[in-house]
Amino acid sequence: MKVNTNTFAEIGVPMYVLEEKRLRRNLALIKSVADRAGVEIILAFKAYALWKTFSIFREYISSTTASSLGEALMARDKFGRRAHTYSPAYTDYEIDEIARCSSHLTFNSLSQYDRYHERVKSVGGDVSLGLRVNPEYSEVGTDLYNPCAPGTRFGVTADMLPEQLPAELDGFHCHCHCESGSDVFERTLAHIEDKFARWFGQLKWINFGGGHLMTRADYDVERLIGLLQAFRSRYPHLKVILEPGSAFAWQTGPLVSQVVDVVENRGIKTAILNVSFTCHMPDCLEMPYWPRVRGAETLEGYNGPGDGMENVQDGCDGRADDVADADTPYFIYRLGGNSCLSGDFMGSWKFDHELQIGENVVFEDMMHYTTVKTNMFNGISHPAIGMVHEATGELELLRDFSSKDYLERMD
Repeated sequence: MKVNTNTFAEIGVPMYVLEEKRLRRNLALIKSVADRAGVEIILAFKAYALWKTFSIFREYISSTTASSLGEALMARDKFGRRAHTYSPAYTDYEIDEIARCSSHLTFNSLSQYDRYHERVKSVGGDVSLGLRVNPEYSEVGTDLYNPCAPGTRFGVTADMLPEQLPAELDGFHCHCHCESGSDVFERTLAHIEDKFARWFGQLKWINFGGGHLMTRADYDVERLIGLLQAFRSRYPHLKVILEPGSAFAWQTGPLVSQVVDVVENRGIKTAILNVSFTCHMPDCLEMPYWPRVRGAETLEGYNGPGDGMENVQDGCDGRADDVADADTPYFIYRLGGNSCLSGDFMGSWKFDHELQIGENVVFEDMMHYTTVKTNMFNGISHPAIGMVHEATGELELLRDFSSKDYLERMD
């Protein structure tokens, strides 16, 4: 069926909806950056792993990055190419299969390199080996997502490296960003070069990791291209790799949900939805960050009627009148998930109408990370996954879920 991508009124069940037009726009920009800068940009599965769309991705990129055996198998079997693989720690019972699925394999520590590099070479053949390094600098503000926070388990610092690197080590992997701008990359790059440039002559490639949010509207793409071109002119023998995740799926589609009930406690109205923050939007609680809701205004910090925020009058029952314009009513709701976790809610949002049972509530930009971090806690029904095709406007159901999926997982 065709869907109206403004309202998604035709959709009456929870669904992540990927819009092909938006995806191709991102892919075209990323390919342009790679071509103009003379670098390789690859897809990180940790942020996006909808393999039924990989035929589209292969029109623009040639490789992917994996962080586990499951992702490495996905690269080989679903994308059709061996992965650039990095893991904080490889295990005896998985390393051989990972090596067979990898074109590049990066170790997190020198001890892991010492333990496995001969075995990886024996099993993986022409696999290229790398080492993750830590420049001890990052501008990521939330420690949960900061790979260079004090005491981090990620990467080797410069003072731990020998002057002569092991002969079979081809590259450095350095990941310091999270949805960052090119200005952050410029400052980080200065630290990377200061710490590690003396080893660059011994390497064949360098991977600057993910977090380069080049598809965000305010991202300075030209600055990024200039930085990469200048770096390559300084080190022309190094192949440069970037592996963003969010940038590929940034603003490519929402999570569509429906209101199933409205409850009230101490003057606070909560619209209970048929989706869950803890199950289907976990980053909202972990990061935390405030998702955008289509057609609603966020009221961060609002604690209910009487706190004076946003000109809300005391004693309102979910409806309030703007003091500056008494003729403009609005309705304030928390949005609550349908799991049994007490904290499975966020709030509050201001709507221009009273929410009705069955009405769609659309959470914007839910394709990156959210779709790979979902879980089946509480046996909650999982949203379906659909894609709106650019040429026809038709909705294709990529994956549907039922209680059987939960039972099989617990089997």
